[in-house]
Amino acid sequence: MNPPDSIPGKAQLVVIGAGPGGYAAAFRAAELGLAVTLVDPEVNPGGVCLYRGCIPSKALLHLARMVGEAEEAAALGVSFGKPQIDLERVRQWKKGVVDRLTGGLGARAKQLKLTYLRGKARFKDATTLAITTAEGEEGELAFEQAILATGSRPIPLPGTDPDGGRILDSTAALELAEIPKSLLVIGGGYIGLELGSVYAALGSQVSLVEMTDGLLPGCDRDLVSVLRRRLDKRFSEILLSTRVTKLRPQKNRVEVSLEDGKGEKSTRRFDQVLVAIGRRPNTEGLGLENTTVRLDAKGFVEVDGQRRSAERHIFAIGDIAGEPMLAHKAYAEAHVAAEAAAGHKALFEPRAIPAVVFTDPEIAWCGLTETAARAQKLEIKTAKLPWRGNGRCLTLGREEGLTKLIVDAASQRLLGVAMAGPGAGELIAEGVLALEMAAVAEDLRHTIHPHPTLSETLYDAAQMLFKG
Repeated sequence: MNPPDSIPGKAQLVVIGAGPGGYAAAFRAAELGLAVTLVDPEVNPGGVCLYRGCIPSKALLHLARMVGEAEEAAALGVSFGKPQIDLERVRQWKKGVVDRLTGGLGARAKQLKLTYLRGKARFKDATTLAITTAEGEEGELAFEQAILATGSRPIPLPGTDPDGGRILDSTAALELAEIPKSLLVIGGGYIGLELGSVYAALGSQVSLVEMTDGLLPGCDRDLVSVLRRRLDKRFSEILLSTRVTKLRPQKNRVEVSLEDGKGEKSTRRFDQVLVAIGRRPNTEGLGLENTTVRLDAKGFVEVDGQRRSAERHIFAIGDIAGEPMLAHKAYAEAHVAAEAAAGHKALFEPRAIPAVVFTDPEIAWCGLTETAARAQKLEIKTAKLPWRGNGRCLTLGREEGLTKLIVDAASQRLLGVAMAGPGAGELIAEGVLALEMAAVAEDLRHTIHPHPTLSETLYDAAQMLFKG
């Protein structure tokens, strides 16, 4: 890699943003023979996912799961003492995971001999970037093609800016500056549930507020019900159809004004508040107004099947290119954009993009949910298999879990797969492959699964479609 303060005069391909989409696009384009310049503020590639998102949160969720399993082991005849949390060692372990992964990406960038600029980029026009390096050097970079991969950031509660002290966003929450005695989580999406689970396991009394009438809006209700039963035991309370009208930081706490669905108002106090109401694309400040790149009403870059914007030589991938805002979707888009930039035939047209909520139990799904299928007025058949009869689930000391299949009633083609239970995030890959291969229920029914495993629930659910 070029030294971080060296701004080349021109680039065949410039990638702006080195998160999962950006570094994957840069690496693939370099493998295909393009001269690549990658621009990002961090010392190494990784982006929000590695530094402040997916990886540190999953590291902490693993820790939370270990604490939970230790507490529940008594039912299996094994007793442990109360876990002692060394917060500094936890922070250092988490940092070690992040450093190892980001350092590996930095080494890969050097191996591919791409130019890595630590800094920020802004379009002066459709073929020129203004670059400001981390050291303050300013210069211009002319380019032939560009891939935008600048990611997203947390949405603040209107009228309130997270201060990193009493009011946190997801980035600050992952720092584990302290474990508050009481924590209010605003938002019942996957970020709020995951981080709320971490803090509950570490000893906080967690309350959660969600303005809609259910957790994880858009997720299959059968799956949510499995998770909700467990969260009711972990969280102090879950308040649905309730909104926060005001946050007032005080010296040692935050005063929170709430209003429920009936219009009844109340005031509560918490040591800290975590705002987790979603994310927005980072498309401001890029100088896109100096190009013909178009944004939609939500601030996403409008792209075609090759991830090209209205400015045909400028691509956009990842969180700035629309929902779902998931790292693995960015990876897939990155390969399409890089290959298109290199002149290869490539198109982003997945049949299914898996979604996973890494709570305990995990929730995972791909393809159509039952609600979405019925909203489209499709004639479907469903199979719902509880895991309480699965041998592997019981040997794990668990009983809760569910596998659900949605198939077309006439053709038996698989339309959707959904799971809730331990390891659902790993198991869902089989469902994604089945959808990509246009599998029918008969295919799953005749696929021999190892015993005893949780994967057998896919086989058993498929068998249910042929009974009666």
